[in-house]
Amino acid sequence: MWDPSELLSIGRFARLSGLSIGAIRHYDELDLLRPAAVDPDTGYRRYRPEQLESARLIARLRELEVPLEEIRAMLAEDDPAARARRLQIHRARVEARTYRLQRVLHQVTQLAAGKEPIVSRPPGPPELDDATRRALAVGLFNHTWTLLELPERTSQQDDEMLHAAHASRYHWGEVGEAMNLARGEWQCSRVYAVLGRAEPALHHARRCVELNLANDAREDWELASAYEAMARASAVAGEPAACAEWRAKAEAELADVRDPEDRQIVEQDLATLPV
Repeated sequence: MWDPSELLSIGRFARLSGLSIGAIRHYDELDLLRPAAVDPDTGYRRYRPEQLESARLIARLRELEVPLEEIRAMLAEDDPAARARRLQIHRARVEARTYRLQRVLHQVTQLAAGKEPIVSRPPGPPELDDATRRALAVGLFNHTWTLLELPERTSQQDDEMLHAAHASRYHWGEVGEAMNLARGEWQCSRVYAVLGRAEPALHHARRCVELNLANDAREDWELASAYEAMARASAVAGEPAACAEWRAKAEAELADVRDPEDRQIVEQDLATLPV
């Protein structure tokens, strides 16, 4: 029997492992990453700290676009050589994408032959594949959370937290879906609120609300979370009436949230609103 005090909530487990809450639930349904305990009354999932190694392995392999069935087989493998063979097979799949490098080779050939001027257009950011961008977006998002949870931060860490949040949102803007963009805006707003900067906190909170309202495929808790961001930013801006109004909207949205774990996460955020 596991000591309940040693188990991690799904939200904490997600932040430490680099997996989203939705992905963790999905992997539970696939029998890939089962929780250590499930509360029979609330349905809350709890995880052992030792499960973080498997969760981080799953997160890393998904960043490398390894198929789920291959990940399942690798988790079951005790032989490092067998895992290496499976990675070699995946490597062969990745090699099939060499068309991008062929295009780069063609461009370099054109430049070397003088058929195109080297500075024909302003230099842009380095070209990254989608898997790399997703890995950066996820990693920077989680790093921002790690800095947010520090009891004390230096001014350098404040800057690092702010830049990490914006960098995560930038990469999601290149490869993410509507929900990723909204969550990135939410995190930027939270960072600015924690730093006491009302105007950008309100700006990013509004963008989070707009993106959620425009996304019919959003999860049922996302709009409540966006309204929480508006309430927090309004409080930082010294607008108690607006804060109360947005908080009431968030609480009203929570009534329609089906999953108790999703509802609990937003309720915890609402409970920490500055007075």
